[in-house]
Amino acid sequence: MANGGDTVDTSIRTAMSQAVVKAVSNAEGVPPAELCPPEYEPLHDVIDPEALDALFAPRSNGGPRPGGTVTFTYCGYDVTIESDGTVHLS
Repeated sequence: MANGGDTVDTSIRTAMSQAVVKAVSNAEGVPPAELCPPEYEPLHDVIDPEALDALFAPRSNGGPRPGGTVTFTYCGYDVTIESDGTVHLS
């Protein structure tokens, strides 16, 4: 598990659900494809990936969404996503 918190910069447009999986796989030291049952819970068991992606996607006019964060627990990590798309694990 991560010590002191890890972050992933998602300034390049990546679906937020994919960014979360990547951050956790990096922290665990495994490829993203290996984050699967029975060792790891599926992301969709803790949060709706499509809703998460939509929440952080640009508005229909291309503008950014207003500030805010989302926090949830996934694979033993407290995952916090900032409005700029940064993923923090603790």
